[in-house]
Parts: sequence; C-alpha cells; structure tokens
Amino acid sequence: MSDCAGCGSANTATLSPPTESVAGAFRLVAIVGPPNSGKSTLFNQLTGMRQKVANFPGVTVEHRLGKARLEDGREIALVDLPGVYGLSSRSEDEKVAHDVLNGRRPEVGRPDAVLLILDSTNLERHLLLAAPVLSMGLPTLVILNMADDLRQRHGHVDLAALSRQLGASVVLASAVRGEGLDDVRRFLASGLPARKANVELPVLNDIPRCREWASRVGGDARYHAPAPPLWTRRLDSVFLHPVAGPGIFLLVVLAVFQTIFKAAVPLMEGLQFLVERSGLAVAGLLPDSPLRSLLTEGVWGGVGSVIVFLPQILLLFLLIGILEDSGYLARAALIADRTMAKVGLQGKSFIPLLSAYACAVPAIMATRTIENKRDRIATILIAPFITCSARLPVYTLLIAAFIPDRPVLGAFLGARAATLLGLYVLGFLAAIGTARLLKSTILRSGRAPFVLEMPPYRWPTLRSLGLRLFDRAKVFLRRAGTVILGVAIVIWLLAHIPLQDGKAPPIEQSLAGTIGRVVEPVIRPLGFNWRIGIGLITSLAAREVIVGTLGTIYGMDSDPESRDLQGAIQKDLTTGGAVALLIFFAFAMQCMSTLAVVRRETGGWKWPAIQFGYMTVVAYLSAFIAYRIFS
Repeated sequence: MSDCAGCGSANTATLSPPTESVAGAFRLVAIVGPPNSGKSTLFNQLTGMRQKVANFPGVTVEHRLGKARLEDGREIALVDLPGVYGLSSRSEDEKVAHDVLNGRRPEVGRPDAVLLILDSTNLERHLLLAAPVLSMGLPTLVILNMADDLRQRHGHVDLAALSRQLGASVVLASAVRGEGLDDVRRFLASGLPARKANVELPVLNDIPRCREWASRVGGDARYHAPAPPLWTRRLDSVFLHPVAGPGIFLLVVLAVFQTIFKAAVPLMEGLQFLVERSGLAVAGLLPDSPLRSLLTEGVWGGVGSVIVFLPQILLLFLLIGILEDSGYLARAALIADRTMAKVGLQGKSFIPLLSAYACAVPAIMATRTIENKRDRIATILIAPFITCSARLPVYTLLIAAFIPDRPVLGAFLGARAATLLGLYVLGFLAAIGTARLLKSTILRSGRAPFVLEMPPYRWPTLRSLGLRLFDRAKVFLRRAGTVILGVAIVIWLLAHIPLQDGKAPPIEQSLAGTIGRVVEPVIRPLGFNWRIGIGLITSLAAREVIVGTLGTIYGMDSDPESRDLQGAIQKDLTTGGAVALLIFFAFAMQCMSTLAVVRRETGGWKWPAIQFGYMTVVAYLSAFIAYRIFS
C-alpha cells in the first residue's frame, strides 16, 4: 500500500551506480521474482533501507533503488523490479522487467547480474520464471526463499540437482530471518562472468518438463513439495467456507473498526494535549505579532488539528498489516471474488481496490496487472469511491462531534464505530454499483478467470509491521509538513487581508470569508456555511486538508469557545448538515493527485473528467437527500 500523502509520485529517479569500475565486480544488480516471494524483504535486508522509490518514465510501474555495501567497502546498486510470473510483456510489470534485463531502459542501464528469488515452498509454479530470466545470459544467483517454511513443512529440494539443470548457482535462504544472506553477498562480491552463449537453455523452458523435474523420479526426491501445514488446512476449511467464511470476515471488519475508535482515543487525546501545550509555549515565547499569530493560529491550529489523527491512521494500518502478513487477506480476496463476478469485474480488481483503503493513487497504479483494458478502466474509475485513509480524519472529527458514544452491539460495537463502518460500506456499495453500471453499458466485456496463490498462515513479524508503520507515519507527517502546512499558511494570509486600520479584519470580512460567501449559495442547500465552503475548496488538494483549514479558521475566531474544533463545528453545523458532509466526502473526488494519476493511466483527460463530474454529482445529490432526511 503506497502512500496517501504524495503517493504514486511521478518523479523519475535515475540510478547512479558506483562510478569506480572494479575488475570482475558487479555495479548494478537486478532483483527479480514472482509476487509474494519475499523479494522486497531481501531488498530491505541487503540495502538496510538505504533506498528510494520511483516510477519508470512513460509508465506507472514502480521500482525501488538502493545500495548494498560489501565487506570490502564497495557498494553495489540494486534495482528491485516489480513482481512478475513471466517476461511475456502481457502486462506493464512484465514489459518493464523484460526491458530492464535487456538493457532497454537507459535511465537504469543493463544489469551486470540478477538475483532471482523464488518461493521454495512453491517451486512448481515459481520455477517457470527461471527459464526466461536465465536465457538473458546474465550471471544469476537463484535464491530459494522461505527456507524456514520449507523445513517446518517437511519439504526438500536438491540444490545440486537444480543447479545442474539451471546452469546457475542456487542457494537456500530465509530473507525474513537473514539465513543465506552471506551466500548472496559472496555472489555480489564475486563478479562472476556471464553464462556462455552456447549453454543449453534450462530444462524448465516448458511447463510439463518443469513439473517433471519437480517430482519424484526413480525414488530420488529432487524436490518434495511441502503440503500446506495442517493448521492452514483446518483454518481454510472455516475461513473459506461458503457460509462461515463471509460471516467471519464481517466479524473481523467489525472488530477492526471498533478497535480503531476505542484503542486510539487515549493516544489521540495525549497527542492533542501535546499540540495544545506546545502551541501555548510558543505563544508565550513570542511577543504579540503577526509571526506569533501565524505560528499559533496558522501552523498549530491548522497542522496540529490534523496531526492528532495520526494514532488512528497508524492503528488502521497496523490491523491491516496483521491481516495481510498473516495470510488472511488473500482469503478475503477469494471471498470477494464472488461479489466481483456479480458486478462484472474479475477477481484481479479486488487487489487494487483493497489497496485503495490506503490511497486511491497506488490502487489505480496497481490496475496495470489487469490485462483486460475495459476491466482496468472500470477498476480505475471506481477506486476513489473506496474509503481511503485521507477521509479518516474528516470522518472521525464529525462522528466524534455529532454521534453519541453508546453501545449498539454491547461492548463489541459502539455507535461511533458503527457509523464509521457504515461510511466504509457506503463507499464500497457506491464502487460496486458504479462498476455494475459501467460493465453493463460502455465497458462491457467478458469475465476472466481469477488465479490467486494462497500463502500459508504466518505470524506477522514485528520488523515487518514496524517498517510498515514507520513508512505510513513518514508519509503522513510529510504531507502535514508540506500540503497541509502550505494550505494553512495561505488560509491564514487570506484571513488577514485586507487590513482594517492596520489590523486584521474580522474573518467574515476577510478575503477568505469573501471566497466562502461566494460559494455559500451553492452549498447552502446541503446545510453548509461559508466556513465549510472554504474547507471544500482547499480539500481539493487533499481530503484531510479540510480539517486543517477549519482548525485555522476557528483558531482565529474571536470567540474562545470556537477554538475547540469539535465544539466549533457543533455550533456551525446541524446534525443534518454533519451527516450531509460525511456523505459528501464519502462520494466526492476531493483529490487532485488521484485525477492526475487517472489522466496518466488512461492517456488523456476524457476519463478523469467523466470521473470527477460523476462523483461530484453523486456526492451533491446524496448529501442533499441526507440533509433533508436528517434535518
């Protein structure tokens, strides 16, 4: 899941390998492997997180660049290519991997060697990638990952026999535990020459011979495929049950949302206290001046009002990370495939839509794995309906202000968690309904089969979860320190002009207030006033910016009671207006970054314009109806 704050950046990074050429040494090494083979974990281990993410020019395929330091002090550049099952160029991922290995990407250059990482517990499928990679003639180390799982499941692989068949070195490793990494580093330091052109291509060029190798021949167990662990089979008999499976999935979702509201409250209150105390401390250190007003009302009032939601967002990603790393989300995808089929989409659409709960930008980029163009466009168009993490601060603020915290299903589910869950369901239903409309009209196409690997259940590692949360916190804070900070400063400036007798005017008479009153007639039927109007305009930069905008506006209010954001909103909005605002944000396309990515993915402004117009109309009409009902 890429980031919501500046995720999917189109910036292109040029890889700069070490400039000093060392005889017999590699300078650039590509890491290739199927999805879920542990490729990224190996990359993190080798680079020590000294890396950056970029997109290849002309396409939205993401890759990571990093440096690995060897024992003799030399550095080797590593490029982590997207996960692929082959190099047939049927998808953008496969085409990019094929082009990089053939030296057709000048911004990267042709690799000197390849680390081919495969899942040792799933060689019957993953070995099919070996043939096209080895046929490139590059020095290649085949890394059979997840050796710990192979041992625990009583599997076996004859490394010497496989090495002879492939004509390449083979090592057994566990990237998570760091096993076998010394062998990898020795290979990187060796600078082995390229394979000779007359070496026979591997026996695994075709599927039947691959399966023949990966079987018992003459009593010699070259590769004994491990059976899924007993507890995996027992859990799947329950989680994938046609009746119990969806029911358990619903209970898991309910537990997640209840936890988000209950467990995050103490952390959010603590962070709110720190923000308020630090703001008072800064105010006490500075004389009464525009600078103090900017820092306390603009920065602390705007950015601080958004930062307090960081614990809740991190808790959401922690729970999603546990479900994903444990292997449960793959089962959820299989369950959801039945729903996808009913609306005309294929199962591959579920994975991008799942990542849309983090942000629509990486979700839209992830649609490149869908070969059917019409299915891909349909998935792109519905992805922004899925509730992303940027909506969470808006939802939380309004729910906490207007929804009483009373039980709905006893201690298991409260009213606030139920409301939040309802908004997530509402976004999902809007996506499904739109998909049904598109697939039955302008984007009609046949259904493709859905193939998904079911990983064994694993205990998530603290390192993996920690890195995930660190990345999300970094992304959120970077956004708070750039987009939200910039908007808060602009709002503060607009609220201080034109000067009256050398002083800032009442905010209603400022330029910011004038802009709000201009749009107020359009949004008044929804129960919104001019302050909300300013927030709706600024939230086009990013959805959560409305919280920072309102924090800045209310922070400058002459009424001290209005400086409490929840209390101020309660005075400014009726319950009907609050519900209408929630509904509006559930449906509206309040994200210019998403529109930019849609334009790049679809090759023009036609589909982004249709998407923006459709979502805006749906959001306005739905909010209007909600306001009338709840008023």
